[in-house]
Amino acid sequence: MNRFSNFVVKNKKIILLLSLVLLIPAIIGYVGTKTNYDILVYLPSDIDTLKGQNILKEDFNMGAFSVSLVDSSVSEKDLNKLENEIRKIDCVTNVISINDFTGTTIPIEMIPKKLLEHVTSDDSKLLLITFSTGTSDEETTDAVNKIEKLSKDIKVGGMSAMSLDMRKLVESQTFTYVAVAVICCLIVLMISLDSYIVPFLLLGNIGMSILFNMGTNIIFGEISYITKAIAAVLQLGVTTDFSIFLYHKYEEAKKNSKSNDDAMKVAINETMISVVGSSLTTIAGFLALCSMKFGLGKDIGLVMAKGVVFGVLTVLTVYPSLLLLFDKLIRRTKHKPFIPEFKFVKHIVMNGYKYIFVIFLLLLVPAYLSQKNTSVYYKLDTSIPDDYNYSIVSKKLKDDYGLISQAMVLVDSKLSDNEINEMIEEINGLSGIKSVISSDMFSKYGISNDIIPAKIQNVFETDKYKLILINSNYEIASDLLNEQINKIIPIIKKYDDKAILAGEGPLMNDLVEITAIDFKNVNYVSIGVIFLIMFFVLKSISLPLLLVISIEFAIFINMGVPYWQGTSIPFVSSIVIGTIQLGATIDYAILLTTKYLDERKNGDNKKEAVEKALSSSVSSIFVSAMCFFGATIAVFAVSKIDMIGSLCLLMARGAIISMLVVMFVVPSVLLVFDKLIVKTTLGFRKGERI
Repeated sequence: MNRFSNFVVKNKKIILLLSLVLLIPAIIGYVGTKTNYDILVYLPSDIDTLKGQNILKEDFNMGAFSVSLVDSSVSEKDLNKLENEIRKIDCVTNVISINDFTGTTIPIEMIPKKLLEHVTSDDSKLLLITFSTGTSDEETTDAVNKIEKLSKDIKVGGMSAMSLDMRKLVESQTFTYVAVAVICCLIVLMISLDSYIVPFLLLGNIGMSILFNMGTNIIFGEISYITKAIAAVLQLGVTTDFSIFLYHKYEEAKKNSKSNDDAMKVAINETMISVVGSSLTTIAGFLALCSMKFGLGKDIGLVMAKGVVFGVLTVLTVYPSLLLLFDKLIRRTKHKPFIPEFKFVKHIVMNGYKYIFVIFLLLLVPAYLSQKNTSVYYKLDTSIPDDYNYSIVSKKLKDDYGLISQAMVLVDSKLSDNEINEMIEEINGLSGIKSVISSDMFSKYGISNDIIPAKIQNVFETDKYKLILINSNYEIASDLLNEQINKIIPIIKKYDDKAILAGEGPLMNDLVEITAIDFKNVNYVSIGVIFLIMFFVLKSISLPLLLVISIEFAIFINMGVPYWQGTSIPFVSSIVIGTIQLGATIDYAILLTTKYLDERKNGDNKKEAVEKALSSSVSSIFVSAMCFFGATIAVFAVSKIDMIGSLCLLMARGAIISMLVVMFVVPSVLLVFDKLIVKTTLGFRKGERI
C-alpha cells in the first residue's frame, strides 16, 4: 500500500493529465454504445415466444410490424403514393391497406361490411407495415421516424413506435437527470464539507469515473435505456462517500504530517483499506443482479459493478491528485460546516435503545407482509406521455377498432383447413376474444384465395408455417390477458404440439412468470453474497446476520410504503431495488459497526463503544445518505418516464430509511446482542468476553 500511495503522490500531475486524455476515448465509447429501448429482448432466448419472434423474422420476413393509421381524408391515389414512399424506406418489407384489395381485382362494393370494419373507421384507415429488422433495432425505429415525417396524415403504432418515443424521451431527459443530480449533491456537499471548492473537485472526480464507466460500456455493444438513464445518478449516489472519506482522512493527517504529500500518503493508505472493503458489498449487490434469468438484471448489474470499481480507482488516484494540486485554493475557501453534530441521536439511542429494539421487533413482520403485498405492474407503455404518437395511435386503435392487444399463432403449414377452423372456433369461445384472423377468413366472405394478392397471402402463410392473428379485448400485461393466454396455449398445442403463441401479450406473460422467480432468487443471492463478504470483513458470525436483517427491515419498510399508499410500482423496481438498497446502504452499517468493534476491542464497555461509534460515524452516514437521496429524488422530480421515476423514488426513500435504521436500530441491536457479538467475533481476548 505504501508503494501505491507513494506512486500516486509522486505522479499526481501525470495521473491527472493521463485521466484527462483518457476522457477522449471514454466519450467516444459513450457515444458509440447503442441503447436498447425494448426490455422484452432481455427475456431468455429459449422460450417459445422468442422462438416465435425469430420465425416471424426469418420465415415471414417480419422482424417487426406496425398497425398504423392514415386519415380517411387521404384519397386512394394519395394513399397508394404514400404506400410506395414507405416501401422505399430501408428495412420496410411490406405495406398493406384496403387499397391492396380494392385497387386490384375486387371492387370496394364486394368487400363485406364486417370485413371493412376491421380496416376502416369514420375518420381513419388501417395500414399494416412490416419490417425486416427487430422491434427495437435502430434501423426499425429510424424507419418509423422517417414514416412519421412523410406525412402529417399518418401515425405509426406498435412496439417499434413505442421504442422510438421512448428513445426520444430518454434522449431528451438523460442530461437533465445528471444535471439535477449534480446540483442536489453539490448543495449537500457545500453544506456538509468545510470548503467551497472541495465539492467541485469531488464531483469532478466522480464525473470522470462516470464517463470512464459509461464509455467502457461499448464492450457490451449496447445497454438498456433504464441502465443508461440511472447509471450516472446511481454511481454518483453510491460512490460519493468514498471521496468524502478520503478528504476527511487527508485533513486529519495534515495535523500530524510534515507535508501535504505525507498527509495524502496516510489518507490513501487508510482509505484503501476502508473503501475497498466497503465497496465489495456494493459491487456484490450489483453483481447479484446477474443471477436473474431476465437479462436486464445482468445489464444493470455489470454496468453498476463496473461503475463502483471505477469509483474506487479514481478516488485513490485522480481525487488525491486534485486535492494536492488545488490545496492552496481549498485552504482559501474554508468555512465552517453547516450540518449539526447530531448529539440528539446519541441521546435517543443511549437512553432508549431497549424501546427502539422492541419497536424494531414489532414492526419487522408487518413491514415484511406489507412489501410482500405491494402491487406491481408490467405495462411498459405507461411511461409514454398522452401527446406522443404511440399513445395517440394506441387510444384510437382501442376506441375505433377495438384493437387492444394482439397475439400470433404459428402452426405447421400442413395443418388442414378443417383443423385450423376448429382451432379458431375453440379460441373464439374463450372470454375476451374479439376476433381471430387467418388466411381462410376471406373465404367466409366469398373471397377466394385466387383473387387475393400474393403479398397479402404471404403475411399469413409460408412453406413452413401458417399465421393466425388473435385480437383480445384485454389489456397487455393484465391478469385477464395472462389467464386468457394460458388457456389459448393448450388449445393450439392440441392441434399442433409444436405450435407457438407469439406477440407482445405472450411475451409479457413470460415476463411476469420469469421475473416472479427472479425476484426471489436475486434477493437470496444478494443476501448470501453480502453475508459472506461481511463475514470475512468483520470476522464475525453474528454481525453479518444482525446487519443484514437490519437493512432488510429498511428495505421492507421502503417496499411496503406503496402498499399503504394503495399504489403500484413497476416490476423492474420490485426486482432490483432490494439488491441496490442492500448493496448501497449496508456500508453505513459496516462503518458504524467497525468503529464499535475497534472501541470494544480497545477495552471500552458496550455503551462507550456504541457512543463513540455514533460520534464518529453519524455525520458521514448523514452526508452520504443525503447525497444519495438528493441525486435520486431530483431525478424522480423531473422524470417523465414512470419506470425511471419510480425506481429513483424508491432509491431516494430507501436511502433515508436505511440511514435512520443505521442511526437508531443498528446501535440498539449492537447493544442488545453485545455479549453474543463478543463471543462470535474474532479479535477479542478471553478476558474481554464479558
